[in-house]
Amino acid sequence: MIKVAVIGVGSMGKNHARIYSELPEVEMTAVADIDTKIASEVGERYKTRVYADYCDLLEKERPQAVSISVPTALHEEVATAALESGAHVLIEKPIAATVESGQRLIERARSLDRQLMVGHIVRFNPAIQALKEKLQEGELGRIFQIVCRRVGPFPSRIRDVGVVVDLAPHDIDIMRFLTGLEPERIYAETEQRIHTAYEDLLFGLLRFPDGVIGTLEINWLTPTKVREVLVLGERGMFRVDDLTQDLYFYENDFKNGELWPAYQTIKGVSEGRMIRYAIRRYEPLKAELQAFVRCLQEGSPVPVRGEDGLSALRLALALVESGRTHRVLEVSNVFA
Repeated sequence: MIKVAVIGVGSMGKNHARIYSELPEVEMTAVADIDTKIASEVGERYKTRVYADYCDLLEKERPQAVSISVPTALHEEVATAALESGAHVLIEKPIAATVESGQRLIERARSLDRQLMVGHIVRFNPAIQALKEKLQEGELGRIFQIVCRRVGPFPSRIRDVGVVVDLAPHDIDIMRFLTGLEPERIYAETEQRIHTAYEDLLFGLLRFPDGVIGTLEINWLTPTKVREVLVLGERGMFRVDDLTQDLYFYENDFKNGELWPAYQTIKGVSEGRMIRYAIRRYEPLKAELQAFVRCLQEGSPVPVRGEDGLSALRLALALVESGRTHRVLEVSNVFA
């Protein structure tokens, strides 16, 4: 049994508490939140102890692992305290508010020999996992382009960051996960239309090695929620609907050698079969937390390391800078 606690039980943290309470390999010891009403409701629901001060929780409960779901500005402070208390940490994305803060967290976890995992939940969507397998097996051939659309209404829970830092790390991480590549240069256009302090619209371009182009369309201005990933390649296009956990393949029906050269030029790429794969659906957050706990039990590396979270944060902040300055940024300079 792994003794686990949750710090911050708002919109996301309460789901961490729910799932931990369902896992037979976990002892859900306590939750903490400065909103004592919310903390008490969660504690009563899942039959666990409640604290207003996370420092008291860490000192009295001594959990082996902690999930942290507090405002981004508090990530370094809370995670450092958890690591120094002896706990392994899963922290919701983004890893921290700044690159320097994220780097300090990684170094502190390393020095204490603690696991630090970042909650990039989209990786654990079963359709994304299936897509990764098909790409690894070469079913698409060479990848040409990845398109990520993450749009919807403004979320009332967000106050301390703009749409880029809140949402872009998801899709940056997915692009890195699916390709195994780091982008070489980036460019973004951002706008601030409704959000009073930060940008709420992004269109971004990421150039990866091997000629792979990534595009991001992200906003808090769209009345309907869309979560979509398209991967275009030699043999067609994969499409993931992140909301329904559906995976489709649209086949390129062009087959070399079947047409004479002049007709190939006229014909080009044509539509082939459309395949909708049978996906065994499950809750991505549950898969994420199970993976975290399993790694602690086995002593194996976590699937989304602090370094992964830091790369996503660096690139998200670079997109903000590019949008502000209207400049193409070389990633080697951003990471220098």
